[in-house]
This record gives sequence, C-alpha cells and structure tokens, in this order.
Amino acid sequence: MPKLTLSIAALVAANLVPLVGVVLFGWDAAVIVLLYWTENVVTGFYSILKMALARVEKPAEQLGKLFIIPFFCVHFGGFCAVHGAFLLAFFKIGGGFPDLNMHWPGPLMFVGLLVSVIAQLWQSRPPGMEWPVLCLLTSHGVSFVQNYLVGGEYARLSPGVLMGQPYGRIVLLHVAIIAGGLPVMLLGSPVPLLIILIGLKIVVDIALHNRSHGAGQQGKDGEDGPAALQGKAARRAPRAKGAGKAKRGKR
Repeated sequence: MPKLTLSIAALVAANLVPLVGVVLFGWDAAVIVLLYWTENVVTGFYSILKMALARVEKPAEQLGKLFIIPFFCVHFGGFCAVHGAFLLAFFKIGGGFPDLNMHWPGPLMFVGLLVSVIAQLWQSRPPGMEWPVLCLLTSHGVSFVQNYLVGGEYARLSPGVLMGQPYGRIVLLHVAIIAGGLPVMLLGSPVPLLIILIGLKIVVDIALHNRSHGAGQQGKDGEDGPAALQGKAARRAPRAKGAGKAKRGKR
C-alpha cells in the first residue's frame, strides 16, 4: 500500500478540480484532454528547475548543464508543441492548427510553435480553466519541494537522468488519457464517463509518481543512495550473524 504523502495528496486534489469544471461549467472530454496536455508544460518547467539545481561534483558536469538544459527545451518543447498543435487542430479550438512561428531560427522554431500553442489555448480557454492549471502548478511544486529539495533527490539524480524522466511519464500518461478521452468525446461526453476518465488519470498519475520518486531513492545514474545502502546493510546483518554461528559450530 503506497504511503499517503503531502505530494500525493496535492496530486489527487489537483486532479479532482476538473470535476468542478465538468459539473459547473459543462466541460467536455476535449477540455479535459487539453487540460491534461498543459501538464506537459508544467512538468517540463519543473524538470528544467531540477536540472539547474542538480548537485554535480565536477566542473565539466556543471558545463554539461549548459548543453542539456537548452537541448531539453528544444526537444521536449517540440514534443509538447506537436502534441498540443494536433489537439488544437483535432478539437478545432481557437481556429485549429496554430501559427508555426517560422521567424524563430533553426530548431528554436519548435519553441516558437509551443509558444503559439500555449497562447492560442489560453486565448480560447473555457471559463474557469485557469484554476485547474494553477492547481497543477501547485501540485507539482509541492512534489518538487518535498521530494526533490527536502527529500534530497537533487543530490542523488544526475542532470542526464532528470532530463529523461518526463518522457516516459508523459507518453504513458497521455496514451492512457487520449485512448480514454476520444471515445468519451465521441459518445457526447456524458458526465459519468468523464468522471471515470478523471479517475483513470488519478490512478495512472499516482502509479507514475510512486515509480518516479521510488527511483529517486537511487543515486546518480543508478548508484545506491543512503537509504538503499542502509537497507542492504540491514539485510546483510542477519546473514553475517548466521555465517558466524555456523563457523563456531564447526570448531
């Protein structure tokens, strides 16, 4: 049974806020799926903070951040931008496919596309959507403080590991949500099915949260952190005591 922590409580509370939009504002599955897309951007924002604050021991690793963080902004930003542009076009929100922002140079065009997607979504947002977005920012902020800063993940996880973390979470989460959200939308977004969709998001979110921060108990690039080393020492102690008794018995 997963332990109920402040970060999990904040996560569940943030995920329950869309129910208010469904009940009071008549939000449909399209709004819910787009709201969950904004979590991509929130996750990316906190990932950049984590990489910037990660403790590294060598000057070369510090310099490495100057490459990893901009690369992440372009690569992950492009991933979010294409995903968001597809959703805007599919749901015909704010005029469909956004401006490509071709005046951004080179790979930065993906960052420009992301800016266009966010601006178009924000301008066409349904009533009350700013509140669940604020709750998502708060929920991830609570997890950032509790697990990353106070929990010491900043000293155990390397920038390279942190850069890769959001991808698996986002892909798995949004495959599950879109696979559930599109059929709900085709059925006319009945409230009971929207509640089931939100419940699915909560279950997937908690599982991914526990897996992500369970991995945070390991050190940089998979090395064992203090908690893991203590656990190994505790498991070895009974075996060592048993071996000592066996040797005395032979004598």
